[in-house]
Amino acid sequence: MPNFIRALTIAGFDGSGGAGIQADIKTFSALGCYAMSALTALPVQNTTGVKNIYELPLSFIKEQCEAIFEDIGVDVVKIGMLFNSDVIGVVSDILLKYKPKLIVVDPVMVAKSGDSLLKADAINALVEKIFPLSTIITPNMPEASQILGQEIEGEGDMIDAAVKLACLGSKAVIVKGGHAKGEFCRDLLYLDGVRYRFGAKRISTINNHGTGCTFSAAIAAFLGHGYTIPEAAKKAKIYITGALNAAKDYKIGKGHGPVHHFYDLWKEKKYVM
Repeated sequence: MPNFIRALTIAGFDGSGGAGIQADIKTFSALGCYAMSALTALPVQNTTGVKNIYELPLSFIKEQCEAIFEDIGVDVVKIGMLFNSDVIGVVSDILLKYKPKLIVVDPVMVAKSGDSLLKADAINALVEKIFPLSTIITPNMPEASQILGQEIEGEGDMIDAAVKLACLGSKAVIVKGGHAKGEFCRDLLYLDGVRYRFGAKRISTINNHGTGCTFSAAIAAFLGHGYTIPEAAKKAKIYITGALNAAKDYKIGKGHGPVHHFYDLWKEKKYVM
């Protein structure tokens, strides 16, 4: 086996395969990384929504991470659903102990269905313990709004939010613009005082379950491959746009279906019988 980039996702479960660690593993694999995972919570969900969430023992979360760091090693970490302040504390301790060089944080708060994936009293813990350790954070507009306690609607608000979020400790911030109105979907990256914009024509589809997970995992994969933060964000934007477009007409489930993580392989018919 070649020396793949070792990518670890620390996130929640999605048995329907569209979001969470399943989306991260698919993305890492599609983009040439060796995918590993550590579970933080067990949501019961499908394309229509989250039915329940089961907590995991904190010792189990800690031991999962330690087993991977101490044996295989990790080149890049992607963090998704952390659910509560106790889990956040365990994960921050792990990051401080093993000091991975690249950490991508997707501050998962709400599922596509509108169900809460982070307890309200855990937001401060996320900001104080995880953001300062991160290479980049990737909130969407509602998440940025919830963190900062302000309305975010247009590009001006996104710029203001990105600057304020950067002051919370992360090296870089990308505010995802998928919730904004308009023909184009634009994301805003703020890094070292410089703003970068990444846009794509909006794709009309209900198959957008796991887009945030997939996008942040793609950034992690490209960072692991040695791209700069702006390069990784640009390439991740191209990847998620292609994944959305490839899945736009599929019918998977009764609600928000997933994106097509392996669209390049299927397009080239490498593994299609």
